[in-house]
Amino acid sequence: MGISKYTKRAIIGGVISLVAIMTGTFLLGELSGYEAKVLIKHSLSGLNMLCNTIVLASATILALLLTLLSLSSTSNTKLKRDHYLHVLQIAKIDTAVFIIALISFLIFNLPITESDNVPDNWFNAIYYGSLIVSSILSSALIVVVLMLYNTVVNIIRIVGLGEKDHPLTIKKDTMDSEEES
Repeated sequence: MGISKYTKRAIIGGVISLVAIMTGTFLLGELSGYEAKVLIKHSLSGLNMLCNTIVLASATILALLLTLLSLSSTSNTKLKRDHYLHVLQIAKIDTAVFIIALISFLIFNLPITESDNVPDNWFNAIYYGSLIVSSILSSALIVVVLMLYNTVVNIIRIVGLGEKDHPLTIKKDTMDSEEES
């Protein structure tokens, strides 16, 4: 399965948010090593909280996908393979976001600012690296949420509102011909 229009829209939303976050970040200008070290000290608790929140959100989304699959499989309407492939894409991306956020959380907990062995000029790279990682993680979570939103809207239309001619439903005559063969 190629990338669906829903996934493309979600990725575009994530890229727009990434550009906005990164623009704001780099408008701060260039920092000296000492300034970066001070900013890292002040921002570490926020970065840890962000990573922790993304880990929690990703784990919750994975659990909600199980509920979505249960609802999808028990509904009277038969859904096309594309629906399940879309849910699989969400699960894959969400799992990647979960793993990267958890690893980032662990790395951000290293007491790098307390170390005397780290040269001051490294703090610039560490500071901007942490901003880039947090921006990418935030944007990736936005992509996952937008993909999940599209899936939920489709399920509401199909199961809740009973749309029979939705592109993700298998038509009755198609089901009958599949049963005969």
